[in-house]
Amino acid sequence: MSATPKTLLTPQDVADRLGVSTTTLSTWRCTKRYPLPYVKVGRLVRYRLADVEDFELNRLQEMAANDN
Repeated sequence: MSATPKTLLTPQDVADRLGVSTTTLSTWRCTKRYPLPYVKVGRLVRYRLADVEDFELNRLQEMAANDN
């Protein structure tokens, strides 16, 4: 199965991708610390691939010429 922008990812998938724990993702959801949208169906939490990619792009840091 190939990933499309509408692909739903598990919290573990997203945690692995971002290099954080699933507990961190849970904290972000509860505190709304970061605007990472999620889909909730019953007790299941899923993330849309497109939203995760947007989240990553919005946090992309440009390197200034004097940064080392």
